[in-house]
Amino acid sequence: MGEVAAPPVVLVHGTATTGAIWGRVRRELVGRRVSAPDRPSSGSLPAELAALRPWVDGAVYGGVSGGATLGLALLAAGVPLAGVVLHEPAVGSLLPGLLAPVAAAYAAGGVPALARTLYGPAWQLTDAPSDPGAVERDLAMFLEFEPGPLPDRAIPIIITVGADSPPVRHRAAAVLHDRLELPVRVIPGCGHAAHLEAPAAFARLLAMVHRG
Repeated sequence: MGEVAAPPVVLVHGTATTGAIWGRVRRELVGRRVSAPDRPSSGSLPAELAALRPWVDGAVYGGVSGGATLGLALLAAGVPLAGVVLHEPAVGSLLPGLLAPVAAAYAAGGVPALARTLYGPAWQLTDAPSDPGAVERDLAMFLEFEPGPLPDRAIPIIITVGADSPPVRHRAAAVLHDRLELPVRVIPGCGHAAHLEAPAAFARLLAMVHRG
C-alpha cells in the first residue's frame, strides 16, 4: 500500500498581523499543502470560527497569539482537526491580567505599541492589517475570551511557549497544562513571535503533530 499523504496545514494569525506573517514558517514546510488565510477580524468569536471552518476541517492547525486562542475555541467547538500547535494563546479567567499589558499598550500608543508589546522588534509596521479597526475589534474579542472544555481528546495538541517570553506567558502555559491537561513545549530562541523568531522549530512541531 502507498504511503498516506500528510494532512494539509492551516496557519492562523493573531492581531496586528495578516496571513502574510507566516512566510518564514511556510518556507520550512516545503512539500506540504499550506494555507494562511487572512482572518476577517470581525470582533465576533462565532464569526471568526465560521470563517475558519472551510479551511481547517481535517487539517493540522497552527496558531500564534490570537490565532492560537482561536485554535482553543475550535477545539472546544468540536471541529475535526488532524493536529494542533498553539503558541501562547489567551486563557481568560484562568489567568486574569494576562492581556492587561497589551490592552494598556494599545490605549497608550495604538497598533504599533500593541504589536511591539506582543511580538517585540520582529514585528514591523508593514505586518499590520490595512483595516484600521481590525486590531481594536480583535483586542476586544480576545479580552473577553474564555477557554471551554475540549471534548475530542484524540486530537494531538501541543501548547508552546517561547523560552524568551515573560514569566506570565509561562504561567499561562502551565495553567493550560494543569487545568486542561495539555502538553507544553518550550521553543528556544523566541518569545511571543515564534513564527518570526523560530520558524523552523515551529514548523517541525507542525510536521509531526498529526494522527497516523
